Amino acid sequence: MATAATLNPSTAESTADAGPWAALKGKIKSHYDLLSEYYYSLWGEHIHHGYFLDDPTDTKEAAQRRLISLLLERSNVPAGSRVLDVGCGVGGTSRQLAREHSCSVTGVTISGKQVEIAKRLSNDEAVKISKEAPDSLEGLEEEWISLPPGKVQFIELDAEKMGEYFDGTEGKEGDYDAVWISEAMSHLPHKQLFFDNAFKLLKSGGSGKLVVADWFKAEGLDDKQMEDDIKPIEAGMLLPPLCTMSEYVEHAKEAGFKVYSEPFDISENVKKTWDISLSLIQNPSLWMLAIAAGRDIISFLRAFQAMRRGYNNKTFKYAVIAFEKA
Repeated sequence: MATAATLNPSTAESTADAGPWAALKGKIKSHYDLLSEYYYSLWGEHIHHGYFLDDPTDTKEAAQRRLISLLLERSNVPAGSRVLDVGCGVGGTSRQLAREHSCSVTGVTISGKQVEIAKRLSNDEAVKISKEAPDSLEGLEEEWISLPPGKVQFIELDAEKMGEYFDGTEGKEGDYDAVWISEAMSHLPHKQLFFDNAFKLLKSGGSGKLVVADWFKAEGLDDKQMEDDIKPIEAGMLLPPLCTMSEYVEHAKEAGFKVYSEPFDISENVKKTWDISLSLIQNPSLWMLAIAAGRDIISFLRAFQAMRRGYNNKTFKYAVIAFEKA
């Protein structure tokens, strides 16, 4: 039987490819293929928000790791779990879960470049570990990278195809303890499809958890707030229309999930991310790259101001939620 790591993602045919959102997915893939190496040089291995303390000496790296710890705390995903990390970026979360929580993590991303970087960083870390503990790589399957006490692997895959891709393979239905998705679902046009697939891939009986950190629009916004604050974020960040937290809860319940941990609004704790991000993108070389790459990249960088404005106006939100498969 073919394993999840050896299957060709193109064999996972899906209606998610059809319709007006196919072009958006192409832009997202191209964006991360082009810029992920540069983002890594600016942001490090975690390309996501940080959960900041009220401490002027707090660093973005510590805050990013702290966000992962918060998600573990809110979801109670047990140590040693088998985790599907959806939208894994360059693998920072996957490696942290393997290294610090003994998890076996399969990271998936639509970007082949991100898979390449994730494997490189993970292998570099594994080599360092193996020099210190030569027995740590023994007995490991070829596609896995050992990061004791856990392990990681990375696959190029459209997240909306994961239900078809893993069904009938090593990651067959009901095999995962947790599906983890941090700041990636907002990119997906078909939210209900994602929730349905996550439910299918998780273990039942209350042990399967869907762990979510994402961007949201606030409830009850008027047309002006949408036009001034939300639409510039959607356009610049390559997003379909943003949802509210309650809409995610509705999608989850429709798929069969129960709420394990209610939406926890941490906007005030994460918004400093964009103060730091705005300072990082002052680098002239990034703007030269953006000008050469075209309008979408320039729009993306300009959307950083819109993100900060949305947080300050409380029209744009960041929350963490955990669901369970009963």
